[in-house]
Amino acid sequence: MLGASLVLAAALTGCSASNADQADDGRPQVLTTFTVLADMTRNVAGDHVRVESVTKVGAEIHEYEPTPDDLVRGQDADLVLANGMNLELWFEQFTDQVDAPTRVLTEGVETIPVASGGYEGEPNPHAWMSPDNALVYVDNIRAALTEIDPGHAEDYAANAEAYKAEITEIGDFLDAEIAGLPEAHRALVTCEGAFSYLARDTGLAESYLWPMNSDGEGTPQQVAAVVRFVRDNEVPAVFCESTVNDGAQRQVARETGAAMGEPLYVDSLSPADGPVPTYLDLLRHDAEAIVAGLGGEGGRS
Repeated sequence: MLGASLVLAAALTGCSASNADQADDGRPQVLTTFTVLADMTRNVAGDHVRVESVTKVGAEIHEYEPTPDDLVRGQDADLVLANGMNLELWFEQFTDQVDAPTRVLTEGVETIPVASGGYEGEPNPHAWMSPDNALVYVDNIRAALTEIDPGHAEDYAANAEAYKAEITEIGDFLDAEIAGLPEAHRALVTCEGAFSYLARDTGLAESYLWPMNSDGEGTPQQVAAVVRFVRDNEVPAVFCESTVNDGAQRQVARETGAAMGEPLYVDSLSPADGPVPTYLDLLRHDAEAIVAGLGGEGGRS
C-alpha cells in the first residue's frame, strides 16, 4: 500500500502541471467512465466542454483498475459522469480519491433485474443498449452540463434534442426490421446478458451464457443451457460481444448448427478507423448485425 501511495504521489506531483499545460484551455473538463458515455457527452457538449474517458477503447469496463494517471485526470475534472448500477465495480475506489462532483446517467431508467449468476435482483447495468433508454442518458447529460456551465444551457438543450432525434431514428429502424422477421427467429442469444433492455424494447426472446461481467464465463452448464435454448427455438444465429472471449459461443454454434453472427459492441467503441467509432455507429452496427443474423443473411465461420 505504501509503494502504491508513493507512486500516486509522484504521479500527482510530476504529471498534474504538464497535464494542465496541455489540456487546460479554460473550458470545463468532464471525465466519463467509458468511451460510450464520452461520445454521448461530446454530442451534447459541442465545443463548450473538454471530454475524456477514464477507460480506453477496447477496455473491459466492469473490473477495470484505475491508474495513477486516471486519478490525476480525476483531480483536474469539473464533473465525472458514470453509468452506475454496478457496471463500474471500481468506481467508488476512484471517486474516493477525487473531488469532482459525480452524476449517474441511469437515473430515471426503468431497470431490469439480473436473474442469475450471483447478481440476482441487482439492476442490469447495460441500459444504454436500448435507444429508448439512451434518451434518458442524453437528458441527464444535458442537465449535468447545464449545472456546471449554465451560460451554454441553450446550446446543450439544442444539441441534446438533435442527438435524441438521431438515436430515435436508429431505434425506429431496429423496431421495424425486427417486426419483419419470422416470429420463430425473434430470439437474441449473446455471450453476456448485455441486451436485456434492447430485447425488451423490441420484443425479442433472450438467452445468454452469463448475466454480467465475465465471472465463470462459458461454463459447461452455461453452454448446455444455451444450446438447449437455441435448439428449442431454432435460433438461426448467435452472437458475442467484442470485448469478451467468444470461444464458448462458438461451441454453441458448432453444437446447434447456428451461424456465428458478427461481433456486437457494448462496453466500448472502436478506434476511429474501426466499425463503431461513435455511439450512433455502435447502435447502428448492432442493429444491422442482429437483423442480418436472425434473418439468415449474416454470419461468420
